Order: sequence, then C-alpha cells, then structure tokens
Amino acid sequence: MRHLKYFIVGLFFGFVLVKAEIISWFRIQEMFRFQSFHMYGILGSALLVAMLSVYLIKKFKLKTIGGEEIKIEAKKFHWGNVYGAIIFGFGWAMTGACPGPLYALMGSGVYVIAVVLLSAVFGTYCYGAFKERLPH
Repeated sequence: MRHLKYFIVGLFFGFVLVKAEIISWFRIQEMFRFQSFHMYGILGSALLVAMLSVYLIKKFKLKTIGGEEIKIEAKKFHWGNVYGAIIFGFGWAMTGACPGPLYALMGSGVYVIAVVLLSAVFGTYCYGAFKERLPH
C-alpha cells in the first residue's frame, strides 16, 4: 500500500503519454524524418521544465519528501555518453519507442512491444554485467 501513490502517478503519466500521442510509432518516425514539430515541441518543453525544476531545487534548497537534501552534482563530459546516445537513438528509431512509453504501449494493448521491453531489460543486465570492463 505504501507504493500506491507511485502506481497512481505512473497510471496518470501513462495516460498522458497515450493522449499526447508520444507512444505513437508514426509520431516518432515523423520526428526522425524531420516531418513534424510535435515530438520536438514535447521534448523541448520537457527540457525547459527540467531546467526550471533544477534551478528551483538549487535556489530554494528543496528537500525530498523524506526530508533529505537533494544533491545535483556536475558531471564531466565523457565520450561514452555520446556513443550510448547514438546507440539509444538507433534503437529508438528502429523500434519507434523509447524506454518511457514501453509500459504505456503494453497497457494500450501493443503486446509486440514486449520484445523491445525484454531487449531493453536484457541490455541493462548486460551493461551491469560488463560495466567494470567497459571504459568509463
């Protein structure tokens, strides 16, 4: 029961993803073909909200619900992030789905996305297994 609030927020988030057509394969393909501003507008507005949120967290020294201090540490540039982003983008373009909407797609009845979801979980497992041997 203590995780019910997260379940409810997740349901609401999934509903928003479906209604905003963020999970639409056609919208994602339009984005990668530069045929529509729809997804760029959503991603751009999400970026602005994230920037404003981080600014407000730092300015007012906000704390978590549990009362813990929120620490946002600067990250150094690393080429591995660029390579990972390229691989992520290829996967997104090929499958028509990024990790966030996978669950919303499953909930919408697009059960073939289970292959993508299992592949994402497997890829995450492989990264964890080989993390120590990879250049960081």
